[in-house]
Amino acid sequence: MNNYELTLILNPDLSTKFDTFQTKFEKTLTGINFKINKLENIGRRQLAYSILNHNKGHYAIFQIEGPSQSAMELEDKLKYDTAVIRHLLLKVDAPSLEDSLLLLETKEAKKISQVEEENHDKLKSNSELSALLPESPKT
Repeated sequence: MNNYELTLILNPDLSTKFDTFQTKFEKTLTGINFKINKLENIGRRQLAYSILNHNKGHYAIFQIEGPSQSAMELEDKLKYDTAVIRHLLLKVDAPSLEDSLLLLETKEAKKISQVEEENHDKLKSNSELSALLPESPKT
């Protein structure tokens, strides 16, 4: 059995239907003798360049284990799957059970945007309060 890392860039319209795609794809993987060690659902991200008229894509990274013959069969299936914009199947020595840099970067970006949104809300509420308070006389 070989270890593989499979990176998928999916049609961005599937972001809302990822669970359906995931169950279908997991059945496909188990049907061709692959075992899924880990799945990272990165989510929707901006692409570096347009692919098939898409500027965004939904990223998913699978850590899988299976025979090399099944890897070739998986490549064929991915080639003709219309939901998959791009894929990359890499053979790795050992599966990485840590979070990928892409996932960590996405989580960090979400944290930063949440903090910025909270700060914006605080500033907005403070400015609304100051508008309601009467100005103090200047001496």
